Amino acid sequence: MLRTAPPKLSQIQRPIRARLDAVGAELRRIVLTDYPPLEHVNDYLLLVRGKLFRPTLLLLSNEVGGRARPEAVTLAAIVELVHLATLVHDDAVDHSVLRRGMPTVNALWNHQTAVIMGDYLYSRSVAELAQLGRTDLIHVLSRAANEMSVGEMRQLVSCDALRYTEEEYTQLIACKTASLMSAACELGALAGHDGYRAPLARFGHHLGMAFQIADDLLDYTETEAVTGKPSGQDLREHKVTLPLIAALAAMGPEHQREAEAFFADPDPTDDGIARLIALVREHGGLEYARRRAEEYAARAEEALAPLPPGTAADALRAAVAYVIDRRH
Repeated sequence: MLRTAPPKLSQIQRPIRARLDAVGAELRRIVLTDYPPLEHVNDYLLLVRGKLFRPTLLLLSNEVGGRARPEAVTLAAIVELVHLATLVHDDAVDHSVLRRGMPTVNALWNHQTAVIMGDYLYSRSVAELAQLGRTDLIHVLSRAANEMSVGEMRQLVSCDALRYTEEEYTQLIACKTASLMSAACELGALAGHDGYRAPLARFGHHLGMAFQIADDLLDYTETEAVTGKPSGQDLREHKVTLPLIAALAAMGPEHQREAEAFFADPDPTDDGIARLIALVREHGGLEYARRRAEEYAARAEEALAPLPPGTAADALRAAVAYVIDRRH
């Protein structure tokens, strides 16, 4: 049987295209400043911003039940700014020089500028959220922001990378990725039909878990043209993700020593990265991670069961397939 091609993000975004275009204008309005040093960095960040996946989830969630509200466009921009702030801070913490194939803020300017810009994006997001005058919205987004900070600290203090467990990894990605996707879906419901708040929040959580595992898999399987970062970049930065965690459990002592030698090298070679990727593949790490991503994807689909049929619900289901096998 022929396998159905996964949907493109542009197809998922089609029902909300006009509203998503308006998010771009809202992003510009919210971060607008007459201070040139901030404005220059803002211009660059908005130029290299991502595919607006989280705003897409928020706007689709907002349309479930037919009670879409105009303020959802502002909420979508706020969520994207929080996401962007997190990426700027992550790149500063990790000393990353590339993000989506483009230089990071800390690479183009400096580490201090990256930290300040992340703070600026957060503070502008909070200020704009407060303007909406709804404490329930503030509660949802502030909880997610707190969880993301905890996640970053979890990653920072994990000293013995090769002793990192799947449970610790799961806690990390729940904080760093799933929390904001869950918040995006929940905020969309709160600005629309709040009766679907709980299932959409669950959907966002499970989708975020699947998203991050699939993203970590891409570091082992895809080229820079797909991922927006050099292939094997996570390994180059000595980041341990689920494919390696699963493979290490199946490795014998000799191959475990190879992995330990790789992580002891402060500047891994391309050959060393290729060898470790081969070991992970050989010991079933890729298959295990793929299976776990598909399990979370199935839970995400199950969470959509209470939703009424319609274009928005169909697009959210398509987002699950996109997350598992995304290319465009």
